[in-house]
Amino acid sequence: MMEAIDLSLGERLQGVSAQIAEGQVTAICGPNGAGKSTLIRLLAGVLVPTSGDALLDGVCLNEMPARARARAIGYLPQEPQIAWDLSVRNLVSLGRLPHGDLRAEPVKAAMAAMALDEFADRPVSTLSGGERARALLARVLAGEPRAILADEPFAALDLAHQASLARHLRAQADHGRAVVVVVHDLALAHNLADRVILLKEGRLHAEGAPPEALSTANLHAAFGIQARWLGEPGAWVLSHSIDGA
Repeated sequence: MMEAIDLSLGERLQGVSAQIAEGQVTAICGPNGAGKSTLIRLLAGVLVPTSGDALLDGVCLNEMPARARARAIGYLPQEPQIAWDLSVRNLVSLGRLPHGDLRAEPVKAAMAAMALDEFADRPVSTLSGGERARALLARVLAGEPRAILADEPFAALDLAHQASLARHLRAQADHGRAVVVVVHDLALAHNLADRVILLKEGRLHAEGAPPEALSTANLHAAFGIQARWLGEPGAWVLSHSIDGA
């Protein structure tokens, strides 16, 4: 179990508390500047809060040895950098660094999970955006973390690649991992997540199952939009207009 307890970081995030369970996808949503990336980086132990704690099984993340934290939590930043034009296999193998080994089995399993076997010897520079997103996630999976935290992993992906990545993340949660994603697309969050953390101006505005956290009342309060949900479970779409439009 991961927990945020009164997490604050200056003016960027103030007093946010939430629980994140294994076996579930948790989406962090909110307007631009609401503190989404700050929260996920605090949960990953990348940032140190000015007050409050981020816990993993009751242990403060920032008190854990860096290597132990990296083994437990796989973090995919918003704009991951690839310093060298490695082959896909070698890129994925970097996920083993926190363990101090290059065991082939987890690397093979991660590549298979992301359907990357046919790209194993391809340079990363030759991949499409969707293929690159899968390769970066495979690097995280190769580390066999208990939790996967991804900051806007769907950004710049087309609809087909978004759907594919969503299926892969759902599968990881179904295998018992805690999956946390920052998501701008509210319909995608509604269809993918088990729980949603909705932020507004650095504070927790709502938390709960998607129909509750992303209710039309909450969307109006957080985004200033008149919205309604259309469709059915797993295929929700959002129809909305801006106040005054």
